[in-house]
Amino acid sequence: MDTLPTLTTARLRLRQPTAADIDAVYSVFADVASMRYWSRLPMTDANEALALIEQIEACRVREDLLQWGIEEKHGAIIGTCTLAQIDRANGRGQIGFILRSDCWGRGYAREAITRVIDFAGEVLGLRRIEADVDPNNSQSLRCLERIGFRREGFLRERWFVGGQAQDTVILGLLLREWATARDTDRGAGSGKALGQGPNPRQTTLTSDGR
Repeated sequence: MDTLPTLTTARLRLRQPTAADIDAVYSVFADVASMRYWSRLPMTDANEALALIEQIEACRVREDLLQWGIEEKHGAIIGTCTLAQIDRANGRGQIGFILRSDCWGRGYAREAITRVIDFAGEVLGLRRIEADVDPNNSQSLRCLERIGFRREGFLRERWFVGGQAQDTVILGLLLREWATARDTDRGAGSGKALGQGPNPRQTTLTSDGR
């Protein structure tokens, strides 16, 4: 794709991060609380944010990873939502997300994730979305399970970050089941689709798809 499509929700805009967003991106990835369960240590220099923005663009060109900056409408970037390991031949990809810690508790992660999943199915034709989450990151696990992800595996010592080995929980979501659940929810007269409304958990909302 020539450009990363801008996606919108009721409260958020998901867009391509640019060099003008260095300070905002740095504030996200230097946030110790937000980076607690990430696959790398927090950033310590704004140049790292610029390098990440350039990497995001390179991945977009290859179309194997798409990473949106999450911003409150008419505001600065407060996090990112990523669709990684995109495999169109097998119809799958991996979701990742992070929010600056002062933006937790507002339902933003769930709102962004569901919008990206919609894009993955409707535009990219993916049928399965996976997630790689630290088993100690109970808030992110709960968020994904509320959306419809199921735990499918446990991998021991899959990551080594900051001198410590980290395990991984693998989750999966089949989009056909997700679509059916949302249609059922609407048909029941709930007035809202699964994945909308306040996030039931956001206290360490980070899962990078590691």
